[in-house]
Amino acid sequence: MIKLAGVDKHFGHLHVLRNVSLEVPRGQVVVVLGPSGSGKSTLCRVINRLEPVNSGNIAVDGQPLPAEGRALAALRADVGMVFQQFNLFSHKTIVENVMLAPLKVRKHSRFEARMRAMELLDRVGIADQAEKHPAQLSGGQQQRAAIARALAMRPKVMLFDEPTSALDPEMVQEVLDVMVELAADGMTMLVVTHEMGFARRAAHRVVFMADGEIVEDSTPGDFFTAPSSVRAQEFLGKILTH
Repeated sequence: MIKLAGVDKHFGHLHVLRNVSLEVPRGQVVVVLGPSGSGKSTLCRVINRLEPVNSGNIAVDGQPLPAEGRALAALRADVGMVFQQFNLFSHKTIVENVMLAPLKVRKHSRFEARMRAMELLDRVGIADQAEKHPAQLSGGQQQRAAIARALAMRPKVMLFDEPTSALDPEMVQEVLDVMVELAADGMTMLVVTHEMGFARRAAHRVVFMADGEIVEDSTPGDFFTAPSSVRAQEFLGKILTH
């Protein structure tokens, strides 16, 4: 469903992705771990060309990633993205936020878009907040609304870029629970996160990045019990001892 081959990305003199190749089959959940500055978020962002790459190839569902224009917009519609910050429109209600893309991009009727939006808000547990504005919701509720908004486009793939890192600790689990359910339903997911519990519980594979490279790609069981690289051993040593 997602395929990267020999992808390089520079920000000026900074080489943030170095010859990255990765495949995510349909229905698989891949969690990307690594220290800050390892290129995890950039990896997530190049998959729907929020960041252009300097070299290499990216394909989604067998289609090469277009550089721009309508073809890129169509492909982006198939790739749901959930960010660290919720990016909801503050002047619109929660249900209006979820309806917006199906109305504008998929050209659904208002009735159809609202029905779908309410189904999804119920699925993520906040149907009772539908008529409120984002500022009236907790961070956890806003992030669940953002997940519903991404799902409203019926995406083939979901990308999560540190979706819980801006949340208070008590709100993290409610968002992770929604993500675990999505994974159980067979959604193809690439998740950049620091949540080790989610990686153990929901991931089919753990990809560990350091210095812009994929250092390890293994099952959660193998990664957490017997990481093969020194970098991963050091990373886990720091995280799991706290």
